[in-house]
Amino acid sequence: MKIYKLLLGICLIIVVGTNTSCANNNKETVSSQKPNIVIIYTDDQGYGDVSALNPNAKFKTPNIDKIANEGLVFTDGHSSDAVCSPSRYTLLTGRYSWRTSLKKGVLLADGPCLIEKDRMTIASMLKEKGYNTAMVGKWHLQMQFEGEKGKGRNWSLPFREGPVEHGFDYYFGIAASMNFGILTYLENDRVLDPPVLYTKKKMDVTPRTYRMTPPYKKEIAKGHVEVAPSFNDELVLETLAEKAVAYINKSAQEAQKGKPFFLYLPLTSPHLPHCTHPDFQGRSNCGNYGDFMEETDYRVGQVLDALQKNGLEENTLVIFSSDNGAESNYVYQRDTFQHFSCMNFKGGKRDIYEGGHRVPFLMRWPKVIKAGSQVHMPVCQSDYLATIADIVGAVIPDNAAEDSYSLYPLMKHNDKDYNANRAVIHHSFTGHLAIRQGKWKLNMLRGSGGSLEPKLIEPKPGEALYELYDIENDPGETTNLYFQYPDVVKKLKQRITEIIKEGRSTEGEPQQFVKENWSQINWVKW
Repeated sequence: MKIYKLLLGICLIIVVGTNTSCANNNKETVSSQKPNIVIIYTDDQGYGDVSALNPNAKFKTPNIDKIANEGLVFTDGHSSDAVCSPSRYTLLTGRYSWRTSLKKGVLLADGPCLIEKDRMTIASMLKEKGYNTAMVGKWHLQMQFEGEKGKGRNWSLPFREGPVEHGFDYYFGIAASMNFGILTYLENDRVLDPPVLYTKKKMDVTPRTYRMTPPYKKEIAKGHVEVAPSFNDELVLETLAEKAVAYINKSAQEAQKGKPFFLYLPLTSPHLPHCTHPDFQGRSNCGNYGDFMEETDYRVGQVLDALQKNGLEENTLVIFSSDNGAESNYVYQRDTFQHFSCMNFKGGKRDIYEGGHRVPFLMRWPKVIKAGSQVHMPVCQSDYLATIADIVGAVIPDNAAEDSYSLYPLMKHNDKDYNANRAVIHHSFTGHLAIRQGKWKLNMLRGSGGSLEPKLIEPKPGEALYELYDIENDPGETTNLYFQYPDVVKKLKQRITEIIKEGRSTEGEPQQFVKENWSQINWVKW
């Protein structure tokens, strides 16, 4: 009997030990699995358009707030540019757009893609690391369609230089902002419904916004853009969210088995037109803009719910940000509803001032990021590529991500491994630059370089050439300290010149860039 009990005890120890070992191995496997990555990118959303960042907001964003509250808020986070296309280039490539031929302004819907043929993107890098990659939403980096507008397009042919040629396995979305036309849905490299009709901005449908809504015309006229018969602007957000959710549902099983996915979801809101779905019209205390933002938040919630329902929430890095600050109608929202889209930052979209590029900059990754975290150092969307490469163990060559610093140490509260003295470069609609290093910001112009008046001041003899601000103590950029701190001006001017000339901000071999047609950097001597 004693021998029996002894043998039984030995067997139990072996079984328990084996099960414990298996459990530990499974835990290590889950722990070592690369995360799914979702980047949600809104369009013209100001820092104050998230209720978690603006307690006095006149609308609520509970789903975006969830990302902030359960993750990390970069309170000094910036888009690389104060307008659309340049920021999208930088987000995907980790390289400032002004190193390309696009020195100012934005792109169209139809034309050569701004991303160079063999340039690394987040998508191409992750694809090399075994990820499924998808984009759902607005591209606005140009793609090439066959033919010319109004001159016999061939919509049956595939378009070229779109997302699937830059690392994405799957693409569904629209070509650009709605006012730029080719209003139809695209899938991979195909047009789903030929945009054979024409329309223009309709100013008499919804108060204080134009609309791109039926009826459409058969004949082209001045100011008209191409549109598909089935296109309806107020259904775009709903359509994109449904496609994103479907992709997550489809990819979940492979993700759970060790093949993660990357989903880039650039939404079309709250960019004009404020084409809110009927279910959300009239719901907020901030007019059409507030309604549109509440719908935007709901669509974000649909994506978060899909991650949760598929058991992917714990090991999915969700990044949320906007391509630039709020459109100039932030003034109307402020004066009419007392809603501050730009908080107390100066300016908005297009401007070199903080309101043009200080944006919501949020990350959630429950497995790694401690809920309720904050980082107050200046960071930029150019940093996404290096951050993700650091997470998945990818090596970045010298000719890629030249302006990208890894934020992974900050996500793990390991500040000593982050270069806190790095510089961030800002870029206005007119193509003027500013440099931020620590608390100091030097705008290499006088004026906004965008929409806010005065847009550009020509200094008179003896006046300040540039604008220097102590952002830590003067985030509203009210007091130009150019004459009070000449040594700071000299140091920052030298550093931005180095960053321009070397073709990179980060360490590495100097890289080539486009130098032509660049009058805005008149202080640089080649």
